[in-house]
Amino acid sequence: MSETKTAEQLAIETKAAFEKSVDAVKAIAEEALGKAKSGETLAASIKERADEALTVMNELKARQTELEQKMARPGRGDERDDSLGEQFVGSDEFKGFVANQRQGASASLTVKSTDLTTATTNAAGSMGAGIVPTRAGMIELPRRRMTIRNLLMPGRTDGPLIEYEREVGFTNNAAPVAEGAAKPQSTMQIQDVQTRTKVIAHWFRVSKQTLSDVAQVRTLIDTRLMYGLALKEEEQILFGDGTGENLHGLVPQAAAFAPAFTPAQMTRIDRIRLAMLQVALAEYAADGTVLHPTDWAQIELTKDGEGRYIIGNPQGTAQPTLWGAPVIPTKSMTVGNFLTGAFGMAAQLMDQWDARIETGFQNDDFTRNKVTVLAEQRTALAVYRPEAFVTGPIMPAQGG
Repeated sequence: MSETKTAEQLAIETKAAFEKSVDAVKAIAEEALGKAKSGETLAASIKERADEALTVMNELKARQTELEQKMARPGRGDERDDSLGEQFVGSDEFKGFVANQRQGASASLTVKSTDLTTATTNAAGSMGAGIVPTRAGMIELPRRRMTIRNLLMPGRTDGPLIEYEREVGFTNNAAPVAEGAAKPQSTMQIQDVQTRTKVIAHWFRVSKQTLSDVAQVRTLIDTRLMYGLALKEEEQILFGDGTGENLHGLVPQAAAFAPAFTPAQMTRIDRIRLAMLQVALAEYAADGTVLHPTDWAQIELTKDGEGRYIIGNPQGTAQPTLWGAPVIPTKSMTVGNFLTGAFGMAAQLMDQWDARIETGFQNDDFTRNKVTVLAEQRTALAVYRPEAFVTGPIMPAQGG
């Protein structure tokens, strides 16, 4: 049996044959050129030999190129990879198993995998770097639903200062008067009240490249800036202490809970009703109660002596209400406290600047390709009748 030649040997032989064929073509060409110069007519045999020599040369060139490509490829074209079965029967572990067969003996083959995988390491078969991720978009943080502004009387102002007169005292001496008798005099006390609009604002700084390359970022910035204003405004409406640039909120001005009477085993629901009574005794009608969602959940879970829910049906879709007035559950309210009042009549929110978005350059933003995105509003809160609001702890002194 003749020895199988390697790719290197075949390449050397093919290269030599190719060079020989090139020489043959050159010889035929020189012969034809010499006869053409002397005026001799080229015989048909010369043309046939030239065509044959060119064909042989082209075939050898193609063969040489093929061998060179095989030698350049990993794995070498002349080396045949054994199948898994051939590798297994040729392994030392299998040969030892055949030579020493006994109960419980076994043989195994560890295969070095070259399968394509999603790995991103620098190893054979790693294709992870070529995987294009599916982008589901930007997932925003949750937003709180704003509710308190909608409870108040809306208004607008063209100037920063709001003045109004609040009646703080009235002595009614009206009485039947006899003919010719002096008529009684009544008195009242008026208080001048001033408040002014306050600016609520914040901003982001972002690169122009980001705004240009990621369109969703601009939308997120705008909506998040506006949400931030609304969130801070709601906190100020409820709890602003009136100092500096803070609004004077409803809770700091509201009357403290002082029930007209104390029922036996007072519950959370009882306390809301008594707060509404306190508003009514101040000659106003409560049109809402603000609670933290945790406190409203405790009220909804209140049951009677037989385990039946007092507030509605768990499968129902009724809006939160107590004693005919809506309940507004919001995390802006502190846990364990309530605010009940005549929101639509006793307080007004006046806007001088509507909430808006502005962009511009700050400091060296222009030379650094930065853009400052600003959101701001200018608002005043006028609480005409503080006694029309009642606040206090939602937890009863005992029971409930």
